Amino acid sequence: MPLISTPFPSSSNGPQVQLLARLCGLGKLDAQVRAAVEMYTEDWIIAHRRYQHLSAAFSPITTETQRERQKGLTRQVFEQDTSGDERSGPEDSDDPRHSSGSLDDTPRSSGASGIFDLRNLAADSLLPSLLERTAPEDVDRRNEALRRQHRPRALLALYPAPDEDEAVERCSRPEPPREHFGQRILVKCLSLKFEIEIEPIFGILALYDVREKKKISENFYFDLNSDSVKGLLRAHGTHPAISTLARSAILSVTYPSPDIFLVIKLEKVLQQGDISECCEPYMVMKEVDTAKNKEKLEKLRLAAEQFCTRLGRYRMPFAWTAIHLANIVSSAGQTDRDSDSEGERRPAWTDRRRRGPQDRTSGGDDTCSFSSFRPATLTVTNFFKQEAERLSDEDLFKFLADMRRPSSLLRRLRPVTAQLKIDISPAPENPHFCLSPELLHVKPYPDPRGRPTKEILEFPAREVYAPHTSYRNLLYVYPHCLNFSSRQGSVRNLAVRVQYMAGEDPSQALPVIFGKSSCSEFTREAFTPVVYHNKSPEFYEEFKLRLPACVTENHHLLFTFYHVSCQPRPGTALETPVGFTWIPLLQHGRLRTGPFCLPVSVDQLPPSYSVLTPDVALPGMRWVDGHKGVFSVELTAVSSVHPQDPHLDKFFTLVHVLEEGAFPFRLKDTVLSEGTVEQELRASLAALRLASPQPLVAFSHHVLDKLVHLVVRPPIIGGQIVNLGRGAFEAMAHVVSLVHRSLEAAQDARGHCPLLAAYVHYAFRLPGTEPNFPSGAPPVAVQAATLARGPGRPASLYLARSKSISSSNPDLAVAPGSVDDEVSRILASKGIDRSHSWVNSAYAPGGSKAVLRRAPPYCGADPRQLLHEELALQWVVSGSAVRETVLQHAWFFFQLMVKSMALHLLLGQRLDTPRKLRFPGRFLDDIAALVGSVGLEVITRVYKDAELAERLNASLAFFLSDLLSLADRGFVFSLVRAHYKQVATRLQSAPNPALLLTLRMDFTRILCSHEHYVTLNLPCCPLSPPASPSPSVSSTTSQSSTFSSHAPDPKVTSMFELSGPFRQQHFLAGLLLTELALALEPEAEGASLLHKKAISAVHSLLCGHDADPRYTEAAVKARVAELYLPLLSLARDTLPRLHDFAEGPGQRSRLASMLDSDTEGEGDIGGTINPSVAMAIAGGPLAPGSRASISQGPVAASRSGCPLSAESSRTLLVCVLWVLKNAEPALLQRWAADLALPQLGRLLDLLYLCLAAFEYKGKKAFERINSLTFKKSLDMKARLEEAILGTIGARQEMVRRSRERSPFGNQENVRWRKSITHWRQTSDRVDKTKDEMEHEALVDGNLATEASLVVLDTLEIIVQTVMLSEARESVLGAVLKVVLYSLGSAQSALFLQHGLATQRSLVSKFPELLFEEDTELCADLCLRLLRHCGSRISTIRTHASASLYLLMRQNFEIGNNFARVKMQVTMSLSSLVGTTQSFSEEHLRRSLKTILTYAEEDVGLRDSTFAEQVQDLMFNLHMILTDTVKMKEHQEDPEMLIDLMYRIARGYQGSPDLRLTWLQNMAGKHAELGNHAEAAQCMVHAAALVAEYLALLEDSRYLPVGCVSFQNISSNVLEESAISDDILSPDEEGFCSGKHFTELGLVGLLEQAAAYFTMGGLYEAVNEVYKTLIPILEAHRDYKKLAAVHGKLQEAFTKIMHQSSGWETQRVFGTYFRVGFYGARFGDLDEQEFVYKEPSITKLAEISHRLEEFYTERFGEDVVEIVKDSNPVDKTKLDPQKAYIQITYVEPHFDTYELKDRVTYFDRNYGLRTFLFCTPFTPDGRAHGDLPEQHKRKTLLSTDHAFPYIKTRIRVCHREETVLTPVEVAIEDMQKKTRELAFATEQDPPDAKMLQMVLQGSVGPTVNQGPLEVAQVFLAEIPEDPKLFRHHNKLRLCFKDFCKKCEDALRKNKALIGPDQKEYHRELERNYCRLREALQPLLTQRLPQLLAPPTAGLRNSLNRASFRKADL
Repeated sequence: MPLISTPFPSSSNGPQVQLLARLCGLGKLDAQVRAAVEMYTEDWIIAHRRYQHLSAAFSPITTETQRERQKGLTRQVFEQDTSGDERSGPEDSDDPRHSSGSLDDTPRSSGASGIFDLRNLAADSLLPSLLERTAPEDVDRRNEALRRQHRPRALLALYPAPDEDEAVERCSRPEPPREHFGQRILVKCLSLKFEIEIEPIFGILALYDVREKKKISENFYFDLNSDSVKGLLRAHGTHPAISTLARSAILSVTYPSPDIFLVIKLEKVLQQGDISECCEPYMVMKEVDTAKNKEKLEKLRLAAEQFCTRLGRYRMPFAWTAIHLANIVSSAGQTDRDSDSEGERRPAWTDRRRRGPQDRTSGGDDTCSFSSFRPATLTVTNFFKQEAERLSDEDLFKFLADMRRPSSLLRRLRPVTAQLKIDISPAPENPHFCLSPELLHVKPYPDPRGRPTKEILEFPAREVYAPHTSYRNLLYVYPHCLNFSSRQGSVRNLAVRVQYMAGEDPSQALPVIFGKSSCSEFTREAFTPVVYHNKSPEFYEEFKLRLPACVTENHHLLFTFYHVSCQPRPGTALETPVGFTWIPLLQHGRLRTGPFCLPVSVDQLPPSYSVLTPDVALPGMRWVDGHKGVFSVELTAVSSVHPQDPHLDKFFTLVHVLEEGAFPFRLKDTVLSEGTVEQELRASLAALRLASPQPLVAFSHHVLDKLVHLVVRPPIIGGQIVNLGRGAFEAMAHVVSLVHRSLEAAQDARGHCPLLAAYVHYAFRLPGTEPNFPSGAPPVAVQAATLARGPGRPASLYLARSKSISSSNPDLAVAPGSVDDEVSRILASKGIDRSHSWVNSAYAPGGSKAVLRRAPPYCGADPRQLLHEELALQWVVSGSAVRETVLQHAWFFFQLMVKSMALHLLLGQRLDTPRKLRFPGRFLDDIAALVGSVGLEVITRVYKDAELAERLNASLAFFLSDLLSLADRGFVFSLVRAHYKQVATRLQSAPNPALLLTLRMDFTRILCSHEHYVTLNLPCCPLSPPASPSPSVSSTTSQSSTFSSHAPDPKVTSMFELSGPFRQQHFLAGLLLTELALALEPEAEGASLLHKKAISAVHSLLCGHDADPRYTEAAVKARVAELYLPLLSLARDTLPRLHDFAEGPGQRSRLASMLDSDTEGEGDIGGTINPSVAMAIAGGPLAPGSRASISQGPVAASRSGCPLSAESSRTLLVCVLWVLKNAEPALLQRWAADLALPQLGRLLDLLYLCLAAFEYKGKKAFERINSLTFKKSLDMKARLEEAILGTIGARQEMVRRSRERSPFGNQENVRWRKSITHWRQTSDRVDKTKDEMEHEALVDGNLATEASLVVLDTLEIIVQTVMLSEARESVLGAVLKVVLYSLGSAQSALFLQHGLATQRSLVSKFPELLFEEDTELCADLCLRLLRHCGSRISTIRTHASASLYLLMRQNFEIGNNFARVKMQVTMSLSSLVGTTQSFSEEHLRRSLKTILTYAEEDVGLRDSTFAEQVQDLMFNLHMILTDTVKMKEHQEDPEMLIDLMYRIARGYQGSPDLRLTWLQNMAGKHAELGNHAEAAQCMVHAAALVAEYLALLEDSRYLPVGCVSFQNISSNVLEESAISDDILSPDEEGFCSGKHFTELGLVGLLEQAAAYFTMGGLYEAVNEVYKTLIPILEAHRDYKKLAAVHGKLQEAFTKIMHQSSGWETQRVFGTYFRVGFYGARFGDLDEQEFVYKEPSITKLAEISHRLEEFYTERFGEDVVEIVKDSNPVDKTKLDPQKAYIQITYVEPHFDTYELKDRVTYFDRNYGLRTFLFCTPFTPDGRAHGDLPEQHKRKTLLSTDHAFPYIKTRIRVCHREETVLTPVEVAIEDMQKKTRELAFATEQDPPDAKMLQMVLQGSVGPTVNQGPLEVAQVFLAEIPEDPKLFRHHNKLRLCFKDFCKKCEDALRKNKALIGPDQKEYHRELERNYCRLREALQPLLTQRLPQLLAPPTAGLRNSLNRASFRKADL
């Protein structure tokens, strides 16, 4: 509240204090004024509940508060974050890259391990107690104690803050009512300097808005004259008051616009001559000519001195100028200006229309802001002289409008040159030395003698809706013009004197006129400036008057008109009165304001004139111009006492009359008696709605106070109480509605009007009650008011003057943290039935007494009524029209009632009364009826006017929430229950239930946001289970368990189920969780929105508990957690619909199904909620026997329903973790003991999902998301595995995940990215700073760690529970799976220490889990441990190596060898090395050394072979590692990498499991590289391997007999045949034990192979694969899969059909190149030749470039050379320092007999072993020469294996070369040409273009080395050498064939061509004829010996064996 309104307590407040003090001393102070003064000075009473600030409504958890609570988090260390910087700690300082560097030339052999001799390595630190044999209980206890250390207290502080959008309960305290200010500008006048200084000049400054044509501020008067000049006025001056010496002013602008000007007018002392004459010297004389004009100046000074002495009290207009504020603001707002902010700028007249930033307070497109701009110092140099005829404001507006035009008329005028320096800047927040418009000091005011700054009152351009908050009573008088033209006599220099008269005697002029500058503060009279020789002057004067507190009928303004004589003439008076007029200030008790046009009397005024107006022609008086109006004047009041609205005036007058009881009373023209006043008052109440909005809002506090007064203290008229309750209530409704409408734009988010909210919160009080508090320390601090305020009006200043009733609740004062005593009392006395009989209350809606009763007539004379009771009654009985208005603003009336009730309890000292007795029954009935009817309105309007329904719903919920603090809680709960019942009834018939459910959800959320939510939920009898000592083995035996014969404890069960008893015990928590349960129903409509709402509500509450200082102790928090135990069951049952964060299908019910097998459908609780239960939830009557549990409905067949979004799922899971973290472990243990197996399985699934959901993403993920470069990457192998195998073993899954760590696992449409990037409303910025990303990674790391630790704690509890049960194997297996999953995901070092400790303890307690049952678990565990052994973080290595060592020892102790662990560890190492990129072998070596050290130091096993076996294993692992170092080296060379993998796989020929692993690794690598055919081959090999061993194990007809069965798919597969039975017996421990060595595994591998073949387009091979697969599926009767297989076969065959018909070219299987490596640099590869298979259509240049680039990078610049030809390489001619690569394109080659079988395109591209390339040469070494010397070398290469193989390059094993003689070359060429012609001719459909091209090439005359030339060279002469006869003949036959084909082609062409090509065809025919003729003689020659039988010496050139062998 603007504290200026409370001047009483401050002693330094100057005159107003004394004035008001004096007024209050007057008994007769006007009632209206007295009411105003009281209102502005009395303290506020704020009802404040002690713990209210702890409720979610007032201290919400936001991103900012979360940040605050996240300070001081320790950074968790994660493997993936350290991998970037290689080094993570001092002990890991050597760089692994160096260690692998020396392996360049290491061959794979056992000798390699000698290089890194394990014995010489340093081990990691050992775990001290590892080798001690300790009891498992002690180990568990120690582990638990360690886990409990340094844990964050608040889990939810690590999770993103609840969604702001859902926070319906959010409240904020309204801003205190405060004086209205616009944007404030500080203007300082620094100096004013003219060319000549001869007389005093006075300044006036004000703001004008040109567009609105309105003056928008009062005048500020300043005086910048020097002391010497001021001395000229000594004769007239009193001592100036300090307030009149101000030189700076603060101006306020509510509606900034570019049309605002700061106008400065200058005045001087009146002198003889008109304005132009007086300005002349200032315009003519210059300062530089002072010496020249000395005499003139002296003369002027003398004259000025005389005028000052004589006419010093009169002024005359002089000059003016204007500053366009928009220019200042916009140019000052440019932050890029270089000039100093103090730099001087001359204002430009033209407006550049620069727009400032948009101002929020006013609309309009051209608004500009004055609140923030750079301060500017201006020097104004041009002033315009005033013109006598154009002084009015209208003229000024014309000038200003003109000024903005570029060709302003003003520019043409000659200016008055001067220099006015002023500073313009935004006003500071709390300026010092500031005076209010009433001249009161505004704090801070350090020294009363300091020169003040004045606040200048604003006259806003448009209405401002703000309530008055301070006493202000000012009157402004504006004389406009005077017309004395018809007045006789000397009346020319006219001055108007104004006086405020309290009576008619001259001495009764009151000193209430504010002084201007350098004068006294207040004066009794003031004059207008004089316009020389003007009988009809215009005025621009403004007189400011302070209205006395009591204005009576006698008060009036007296205007006296003087003629001032400027020349001193003897006998002439200085001033002569020439007229009089006046304005009475009151008329019918109302202040008169507005424009007046008054007649002027020539004579002195007669006695008693003041009671009349000048309009009455008094007899015997002379008037100027015959009683016409000649003086125009306007009065404006700025008053917080006089409303200046007829309706408000009348209302206040009537109310005050009634208060004082002064009858009869005159109201306007009627006289009111006691009889008529009631009727008038009722009419006046009804007429309040007609009041104009601005005064109504301004006086809203007064009006509302009076209306409250009328309700609470009905007036007594004539001894009768007049009950005006109804009229006042209706008037209040209308006033509230009007105020609300006026301030529509300023509503808050909930649709509340801040002004009304502030009224209720601060200003409203029960009339006439001063709190007299109970004895002892008052709970109320009453603080004195201070007169302090600043432009921003900080709320704290105002709150200081409020009484805050701060009592808990406001209940009893209770020590914080303790439970509300009263609740305890209620609970203790009442048992469950907490209400005055909850369900059976007679007062409940519908009860026997629930009737609407009017208040009984008053007996006795005390008319006091209680506001809340009256409001409730009036609301309930109100008519429809009023009710509608009240409903629109229900919140206001609810808040009013609540505050009234609170004040009633406090002031009536009733806080100690038991709650049931606090309020009378009839009031509670009214409340019940009211809540019922408002609830009904919500339900009925939800589909018509959803917005109103939403507002009503929230208002009702807040009201009930407030009632919980004031009334009997049982009663309030009965109201809530009744409301629920109403909603439930409507829900059954609702068209769209989601809308209603949303509202009810909001309703519940608001109720639950009560600060005593926990206390309100406290059960009457504690539900805690019987105490049990800390859960140790001994205590578990005594506890009842599902698995034992005891029955489950119903008490414990009911705590974890949303059962009837639970909902009775915990009413609010029951409501909330029930809402959640209903939202999570699979059939719920509008589900995703409801999910989000319900889960967000729970999350928000839990956040609140975490942040609440009352619940920091663990024991207290455990009790709080009991309220949420059913959440565990709810989440468990919702599991199928939660977002699956663990990648891959089939993961969803991994563990539940595992435990489900033996108890199918038995005792599986957790189905849908049945209707009767839903009714019970809604609050239906529950008979004691019918306490149905929510989860006992029939189990739905499939709970599909709407899946939860990732975000909702995550939030629900974090809430589950909160409950698990904070609940009492003993309680959780007893609950787990009572769970059926499937439920326990689902609980474990839930924990599994929690681990997946909160897995750490890594810093890089944050950076990736941040830069938006995150590409969704999907690992092909993973996709296949999921598609085919259905489920994935944890090991494969982890291998895959480690291979490709996409930041969000593998979801396509990850929706919880939101939670990662924390894009909670704070900002949608994507570009976060590095610090922010660091912080997010820090928080995410802590959340992941804490979530995993909570899961670990819970797993330990489950293990404790099932320890001694029969079914423990299956449960423990499931537990171990979860533990393994946690160890496999990205975890922090801290968690891994604890996780590995738990794993060790599990294995030591239950070794049979790993070593007797499922190999998978052992394999998974080994893989995870090995991976952690290779960690860069030493603590992780320490724990992992300890775990691995113990695992071996455990296995050894069971059977004296540890073959299984050996096998699994070896396999795991292979998997790990083959797939993990970031794997560090150096760190793994260290761990191997650590394990060796343990074995050496283990005293217990000294005598056994254990240490020896460990040593062997370690050396073996070491060797594998060394091998893989090489792989590391070749990471970038895919061929070499695959070769190495191939070599390692071959090394494992005797170990099928490992070979299989490596084959799978290779398949993965190939898939990654896009080599699908090779990946498929790997799978075929793997399947063949499995088939071999299955054949050894069992002889099944339908199974393949071994590798042989796969020959059709690939001839290479025979290498998988089992070596021999003696090497390996398949059933030996640990061999062939992987899951793939089963029929199912075989099926999986074959399906994968088929899938890869399909992807590679090898559809024919798909058929072969399925031939092997189908018999197995048929044997298993797996028709579903058979259907799928046949479907896929159909697809494959269809594709083959499409592609063989013309699509041939599109299925390109590969391109082949021979690559030879030469040079020592290549190491193993030197002089090796390979055939490379490259992707289809690879050009020679591409592979050449790739290999050159790759090896250049490896060996350095200028080392690698590509051999450009295909000739044999001579090693001796090569540079030994260089590396040479020779690359040649090769084609598959088939012998003629092969071509018979290889019919299709596929056949000719599959199973390729032989390749051909040709090299042309001439004997002299050139490649090409003339035909007779052109030879050709044909090279045939054979490879080790057939393509496609399991690798893409195969070594050449055999090479054959053939050299063709020139004639043989010619034969080949002609055959080729003939084939081309034949093909073009026979093509179907025919292709004319192709045919013509081939023809042209064959018969064209210009073909170089064409057919004719060939014939002429080789057929012209018969060869001499008989050996060549055969070639000669063959060539001749070729030519004959060629001619025949040409003829066919020509015939075909003739048939194809159109008429346009006939000539072309003729030309072709002519050419052909020429060719034939030329060939004729050559072809007819006969060879002499052709018919002779061939001799043995001749070669058969078609027989390959007869080729000349080249020496290879």
